[in-house]
Order: sequence, then structure tokens, then C-alpha cells
Amino acid sequence: MGSVHARAWGSRLAAVYSSDPRKLAGDLSAVRGNLEGAGGSLDFSAVKAYRDPAAPLADPSIDAVDLCLPTDFHESLAIAAVRAGKHVLVEKPIALDGDAARRMIAAAEQRRRILMTAQVLRFMPEYIALRAAIPRLGRLRYAAFHRRCAAPGWGGWLHDPARSGGGVFDLLIHDADMCLHLFGAPEAVSATGSGDAIDAQLFYADGMVAAITGGWEAAASYPFRMEYRVSGDSGIVEYSSTGRPPTLYAAAEEALPLAAQDGYAAEIDYFVQCCESGRQPDLCPPGESAQAVDLMRLLLEARNRNGEKIGCSL
Repeated sequence: MGSVHARAWGSRLAAVYSSDPRKLAGDLSAVRGNLEGAGGSLDFSAVKAYRDPAAPLADPSIDAVDLCLPTDFHESLAIAAVRAGKHVLVEKPIALDGDAARRMIAAAEQRRRILMTAQVLRFMPEYIALRAAIPRLGRLRYAAFHRRCAAPGWGGWLHDPARSGGGVFDLLIHDADMCLHLFGAPEAVSATGSGDAIDAQLFYADGMVAAITGGWEAAASYPFRMEYRVSGDSGIVEYSSTGRPPTLYAAAEEALPLAAQDGYAAEIDYFVQCCESGRQPDLCPPGESAQAVDLMRLLLEARNRNGEKIGCSL
């Protein structure tokens, strides 16, 4: 994700940090991920290169830091960064648990710095289209969000739940956040599954149910996929990354318009605008990112209870 963000920063990038000297030299050939564009190279000749994470925090010419590091580093480095006067963009999930996330938020508020989580779905054209279409669906009845990929063969830390939260937590935090963004907090949840897979339901006070399903597959060749379907009294919106663009099915079938900007570039542009204006990131507030962590933890607890319906009070 660091390479994805570095490309999105473009000419605004002032410095890079890595413990790997090859990456600091711009050689990203060893980078792997489930996104197109992993690997390759970048020209870092015009930016500062740091091998100590404390160094960019001490650099007065650096205005903001973008933390694309293992999740267990997020809390300590984000708090250190805001105390050093930096604004902070932190890759999802914001932290391993909600209490850690709220400590990060409190530190940013105390120092009057911008803290934002890179919950990129909020900025992806396909999910912007969904957000715009929801008022046309009438009373909402059912929603389903699905995300699945092969278990990562990179970044060994991802396989350590103490560092990443585990495959379900790290992967489906996207969809938990999207449900909170679009529908608010549910009043109860249930879930089944095992290992790195989950089939969860979110129950809302008005009777709507949202399902979040997916996880990691053992087959190394299994492709990444993400999908959604939202149904209401007046229509249905569906999307699949496997070849079905966002489409509204109402009186007639309608392809939904898509924003032109890439989601990663859009989230970074928005973060920069917030930093420059001093405006809090209302489109992606850190408090909601903390709630997404709480919700995912609750879904994992519900899974441990093997489908028992439990109350939710975020």
C-alpha cells in the first residue's frame, strides 16, 4: 500500500521512510499485493530518504505523514507524529482496537492536527455511485457486501493476528466501514464462519439487514473480488469487480455514472485539502473509523458465539 500511496502523492511527496534500502532507492520489484500496479519502480531522487521512522517526524519541512505500516505500529507512530506537529493519514484499519483508535483521536484533537484513516471505499467511484443512488431506492430492505481474495503471500505480519487483527478483520474492515457510512450503526449483529472467513449480519431498527461476507481463500490463485447489492422498495443497485459495473435496476436498467478520479488519489487529495484548510475530514472522520474497528471486533465475537444474535451499542 505504501507504493500505491506514493504514486498517488506524486510531486507532493517530500520524503519516504523504509527499513529496506532497495525500496528507499525506488526499487519496488519485491512489493506484492492484490492490487494492480504492485512492484515496479519509483523515482525517489528528488525526495528525502529516511531509515529511521523518527527522522521525518523531527523534520520541520514535513507537514504531514502517511502511515502505510503494519497495524500494530499505527497507534504509537500516529501519536508521535501529531505530537511532533504533523497531520496524519493512516492506512486502514486505524488501529487494532477501538480504545487505541480513540487514544489516537484524542492526541490529534489535543494538538489540533488532522487525523484521517485511508478508508478508500469512501472515495472509490463505484462506491460513490452507490452512495449517490441510495436515495432513489426508497425504503431500504437488504444490503450485501462481499470481499474475498487469496491469503496474502506477502507481508508475513498479516498472518499474525496480534499485529494485523487477522484476515477477516484486516480485509472486511472496508465493508464494515461502508455499512456504518451508508446506514449507521446496527442495533444487533450475528455471525458464523471460522478461520479467515465470516458470514455476518447487521440488524437495523427499521428492519433492514446488511450482510458482510468473505475473507481469505487458501488457494493462491484465487483472484481478488469485491461486490455489493443494496435493495429497496423502489430499486436495486449491484456491482462486482469481476465485470459488473454499478447498475441501478428500477423501472429500467441504468448504468450509474462514475467519478473519473482514482479512489487512492481522491482520498489523498481530500486529506491534503483538509490539512491546508484546517477542516476536519467530515467525509471520513476518524471517529467512524474507530467505530468500524469496534464493529469488526463485535462481528468476530459474534462468530465465536456461532450465530448468536448480540446487541450492538457503538
